[in-house]
Amino acid sequence: MLKAKLFNSKFQVFHGVGKPFSFEGKAQEIKLNTGEALVKIVLATICGSDLHTIEGKRKEDVPCILGHEAVGEIIDISGRPGFKIGDRVTWTIADSCGKCPACNDYGLPEKCNELFKYGHASMSEGSGLNGCYSTVIHIRKGTHLVKVPAMINNSIAAPANCALATMVNAVSQAKKFPKKVVVQGGGLLGVYACALLKEMGVPNIYCLEVNENRFDLIRKFGAIPVDARDTLKATQCILNKIGDGADVIFEVAGVKELIQQGVELLRPGGEYILVGLVHPDSELSITAEQIIRKCISIKGVHNYAPWHLEEAVAFLDRNYMNFPFEELVSPPFGLENISEAIVEAKKQNWFRVSLNPQL
Repeated sequence: MLKAKLFNSKFQVFHGVGKPFSFEGKAQEIKLNTGEALVKIVLATICGSDLHTIEGKRKEDVPCILGHEAVGEIIDISGRPGFKIGDRVTWTIADSCGKCPACNDYGLPEKCNELFKYGHASMSEGSGLNGCYSTVIHIRKGTHLVKVPAMINNSIAAPANCALATMVNAVSQAKKFPKKVVVQGGGLLGVYACALLKEMGVPNIYCLEVNENRFDLIRKFGAIPVDARDTLKATQCILNKIGDGADVIFEVAGVKELIQQGVELLRPGGEYILVGLVHPDSELSITAEQIIRKCISIKGVHNYAPWHLEEAVAFLDRNYMNFPFEELVSPPFGLENISEAIVEAKKQNWFRVSLNPQL
């Protein structure tokens, strides 16, 4: 255990739906336990789940510091072999105990019995520095750290510990190598899925998206964009190209009405991997008969495990010149301008809007 040190931090505090953020700062003494670290946030991004919290679609204990997608630099650390002050790192969004059945028996540390999630915790927990809309975040013992290679810049690295690692997990769930894949949704999860599948060598990747402005980027990330505004036309368009249906479909749009389309697009024995419908308005209107008669498998994926984050960073290291990752993230706003950043994020001109707390 290190001696207590005085640290200065500034952060944006979320007080609840409809209430303004407050930009605050404090000096506090922090004593790190073994395995803990303090990380200076060099770039954070605004995830869709943060917007859901701000809009009241999901609930968090308040007051809290939101934000879980980020990259940072270690400024203090205790008992972490292989890591040192000055290392640029990313980290798992969940802290796990490493002892419960979910951690040890099920291969699901993201469902730990004592789970703690950054950007989702009250400031009353620990030092309070639990989110990324801050100059400093306090990393706990059960949080997996990954060094970021020098060639990966901050805008490429920041979303890796949520969106990209989640899609690494999702793509890994396919039981067989697919030849025909449909991605429902061309947001950040969707384009990451396309890039991962393209690197794997999947020959036929179709991405359904309603925003035509995203089509060029979808192509650059390895998929054929399909206009999803007319569901019937989109479905028929894809079936005309792939015959009896897709081997695998990834749902990343978060729109429950698309599930019927997905079932129709799957070939007999196909796999449906659900990722985006993580919100209360997700009751599905399909029957067990549809699932049984078509012999399809449905798999839910939520978050990821440490090894998925390791692979996400390795994927970026292999492909930072192969895909235009930098085009996905906006130029940074200062932390004090978070309200303007949130407005920009809601416009969806960018796949992610970024914040630089050090500006």
